[in-house]
Amino acid sequence: MSKKLLRSGMIVSAMTLVSRVLGLVRDVVIANLMGAGSSADVFFFANKIPNFLRRLFAEGAFAQAFVPVLTEYQEKETPEATRELLSKVAGTLGFLVTIVTLVGVIASPVIAAIFGTGWFMAWVNDEPAGAKFELASLVLKITFPYLWFITFTALAGSILNARGRFAVSAFTPVFLNVAIIGAAIYIAPGMEQPEIGLGIGVFLGGLVQFLFQIPFLMRENALVKPTWGWNHPGVVKIRTLMLPALFGVSVSQINLLLDTLIASFLVTGSISWLYYSDRLLEFPLGLFGIAIATVILPALSRKHVNEEGAGFASTMDWGVRAILLLGMPAMLGLIVLAQPMLMVLFMRGAFTISDVEMSSYSLMAYGAGLLSFMMVKVLAPGYYSRQDTKTPVRYGIIAMVSNMLFNLIFAVPFGYVGLAIATSLSALLNASLLYHGLKQKQVYQFSRRTWVFFAKVVLATAAMVVVLLYMLPGQQIWLDWHIGQRGLELTKLILGGAAVYVLSLIFMGIRPWKLKAGADSE
Repeated sequence: MSKKLLRSGMIVSAMTLVSRVLGLVRDVVIANLMGAGSSADVFFFANKIPNFLRRLFAEGAFAQAFVPVLTEYQEKETPEATRELLSKVAGTLGFLVTIVTLVGVIASPVIAAIFGTGWFMAWVNDEPAGAKFELASLVLKITFPYLWFITFTALAGSILNARGRFAVSAFTPVFLNVAIIGAAIYIAPGMEQPEIGLGIGVFLGGLVQFLFQIPFLMRENALVKPTWGWNHPGVVKIRTLMLPALFGVSVSQINLLLDTLIASFLVTGSISWLYYSDRLLEFPLGLFGIAIATVILPALSRKHVNEEGAGFASTMDWGVRAILLLGMPAMLGLIVLAQPMLMVLFMRGAFTISDVEMSSYSLMAYGAGLLSFMMVKVLAPGYYSRQDTKTPVRYGIIAMVSNMLFNLIFAVPFGYVGLAIATSLSALLNASLLYHGLKQKQVYQFSRRTWVFFAKVVLATAAMVVVLLYMLPGQQIWLDWHIGQRGLELTKLILGGAAVYVLSLIFMGIRPWKLKAGADSE
């Protein structure tokens, strides 16, 4: 099982790597086009709202509820019963998300007023910042239909993942990045308001992702006619699991929306600085955390259905070790190399050294919470695979309320950086509660081997940080270099740090490429 999980995880990571690299290219193009000014603030705002709802209706709460139930049907029911479940789920989910999408398009000014209160108040008072509210309302009408497309894309991806076909859904986001890049190059520059052109790119990206999945569903004999099935037993079970998960799995997204609301009252650029730093955070989070969580959820669901308690704990242990192995160096690497990475990736065109400095502060604050974000992704499936969504929701509520409190504590003295600090602290609290709950229910707890593994990873990461700090040039030197030399030096730092980390692990007896579930890595 461990070899199969590792292979599946590598496939998802490889496909995700392609998507994340193109995502960075997309952000580089956007930064060059709009920098961190008003237009960028409006586009990132209008793109964030449907993406938040995507986490609710699509790969977030829905996937966590749907995959365990689908796995149970595939293991215990007939193929005909499974196809009927797919038909009822597609019809019921499709109807609901259609209504939400139509309401979102029609009521976009109301949504913009709720989540961009600072801009709305400026519009009411006829202040210059009020123009952001009007533009955000317009761009939201264009980006909101993305929710409809991505919901069915996520449904198809969940079906394929449950059948062990991970590569397709992991590769699909590539098309969204390609569409936005194309819009940024060929549509937005010719428009008076470039954020409208980027919104068109989001719409087209959602459409292409939706169409791409269809042939693969046909190959799996899983392309069904959607029918309404609110009272179908499988749908009842899914919505019973999903309703609390709607909140629980999206705590971090709700926190980010709260950050956006508060940032709308702060200086121009705050939303963009948070966006660019969050994008760099999402790279390792998606490459490692989400990839590992994606492959262990179906595995954990099968272990639970077949009552394999030891195998369940072993699979959880594999996921935690994988997160520790990859998350610790990624977290410290983001913090130490924050400015160089932002310089290499974004500092051109409208994106200045001032934007680099401002974004680096929030990146370091977000980076401090990376391991917690990743750990939440792995610990939460320990509940969802057992069809327990209420417990993570309870912890999620605690984390979100705490985030609000942290915002009040840190936003006043530290501004937008305080919002990032608050988000990271709430993620740490959420991860701690999830682990405590699993341990209390005697479902899973870190083994002694995992604690030893963790200690060795910490020591290896410390060695990496020392070497990086020794090798790191000063800011003025980075500014004096041309873009090619900056990229070369950053590559040297990353490869040098990775080499020190891996060699340190080997010196302490750990072979990272031999990570096994429930066994030593030596």
